[in-house]
Parts: sequence; structure tokens; C-alpha cells
Amino acid sequence: MDVMLVVDMQVGLREGAAKYDLLGVVGRINALGVAIRKRGGRVIFIQHAGGAGDTFEPGTPGWRFLPELRRAPDDMVVAKTLNDSFHETSLSDILADFGCDRLFITGWATDFCVDATVRRAVCSGRAVVPVADAHTLSDRPHLSAKAVIEHHNWVWRGLIAPGGIEVLPTHAILNGAR
Repeated sequence: MDVMLVVDMQVGLREGAAKYDLLGVVGRINALGVAIRKRGGRVIFIQHAGGAGDTFEPGTPGWRFLPELRRAPDDMVVAKTLNDSFHETSLSDILADFGCDRLFITGWATDFCVDATVRRAVCSGRAVVPVADAHTLSDRPHLSAKAVIEHHNWVWRGLIAPGGIEVLPTHAILNGAR
């Protein structure tokens, strides 16, 4: 079964500098979610839970998912407190229960939570597919957001993964890339 993770696509990400192609990324995540569900797969939304006073403090406006995201009633939500979506969460058990064969990873921020999640996922033995054009961040002091995205897509292609890793753009996945 295919499973897609949507990492930290929450209202609080709108604070600070603009995120690279945010509406395009949301649109591609929505399209992938529809396709994966239609193929019998599942979508899991990862929700960062910050501490008291944090932009992502549970129950605050910043903690909520972006309203533009299309969520289905049977989509799951997994709360996390660190960059790594697997650390001290039920995510590994949920993926095992689903019989997840291929794990698509999308979301925010490319160089923090998405990267930490990709790196942890490759150790799981599952086929991992970071979606090349469905993750975002803002410009960094030393690199543009576009350069960071390109760099991480390049790095992820080179990871040694027991289940394999393939960085694919949304259109390839929607057109049946296996």
C-alpha cells in the first residue's frame, strides 16, 4: 500500500518569510492525496506540537492545518514534537499496520522536518519517495529556497536505503510512476 506523509503544513508556517511556491506545493499535495486515496492508499498528516507560547502550540491558530489542504475523513493525524516525524510517535506502528510498501513524503520545511523524516524513513526498509516538488521552505541566509530544495532532492537521490529511494516529481507519480 502507498502512504503519503504531509509534514507540518500548518498555519504557523505562514509566519516569517514567504515559503517557496506554497500554493503550488499545497495544490500538488492535494492532487497526490486524491490519487493515492483513489489507488487504495492512505494519507497521514504530521502535525508539529510546539511548547507553550510557540507558534505551533496545540490549540492555537498556528497549530491548525492550512485550510487549503484537502483532507479526507479517514486521513490520520500524527502529532510530533521534534523534526523527525518518527521520534516517539506512533508513525512506525501505523505504517506497519497499513502494510505500507511505498512512502511518499511531502511538506514543510525541506531542510528540517522533511529531511529528518526522509532520513529516518529510509532506515525502515520501505521504498521512500520524497516528492521533488511538494516540499517547501523560505529562503535561508546563505541559499535561496529553490537552491535548498534542489540540493535536498539531489542528496536524497544518493541516500543508501534498504527499501530503495526515488525522488519523483508530482506529475510522474500522477502518471503512474512505480
